Amino acid sequence: MPEALAIAREEELDLVEVAPNANPPVARIMDFNKWKYEQQQRRKESRKKATSVVVKEMKFRPKIDEHDYVTKMKHVERFLAEGSKVKLTIMFRGREVFHPELGLRILERVADQVSDIATVESAPRQDGRNMTMVLNPMKRPTRARAAAASPPVGGNGSEGAE
Repeated sequence: MPEALAIAREEELDLVEVAPNANPPVARIMDFNKWKYEQQQRRKESRKKATSVVVKEMKFRPKIDEHDYVTKMKHVERFLAEGSKVKLTIMFRGREVFHPELGLRILERVADQVSDIATVESAPRQDGRNMTMVLNPMKRPTRARAAAASPPVGGNGSEGAE
C-alpha cells in the first residue's frame, strides 16, 4: 500500500480503496474529483431522460349540456394528445348521488369517444359524492415528432419568386 500511495502522489492522482475487505486490499489510482464529476453528469443525464407523468383532471356533472360536454371533450382529447393522463370526475350534488348510472353513462361515453387514442387505466368507481375514472394515452409524443410536425418559422419570403 505505501508503494501505491507513493506512485499516486508522484502522478498527482488519488489512491482510492476499492475493496478494503479483500486480502490484500484492492486500491485504484485515479483522479477522484474527475470521477465524482462524471458520476454527477451521468445522474443529471438520466434525470433528463426520465419523463414525469402528468395527470390532468376534467370534471363533469351528471346533467351536463351537450355543448358543455363537447367543449370538455376537446380539452380531454388535447390532454391525451399531449401525453398526459386524464382523470375524469363526475360530481354528484344533492339527490343526484342516488343515480350513479347517469355518471357511469357519461364516463362510458367518454371512454368510447377516445378509445382510439386512450385506454381506461382505472375503471369508473364511486367514492363519496364523486365518481372517477383515469384514461391513459396510447403513446407518448416525442419532441422530435412534434418539432417535425410544426411548420418552419420565419423565412425570407423569396420561396417561389424568381
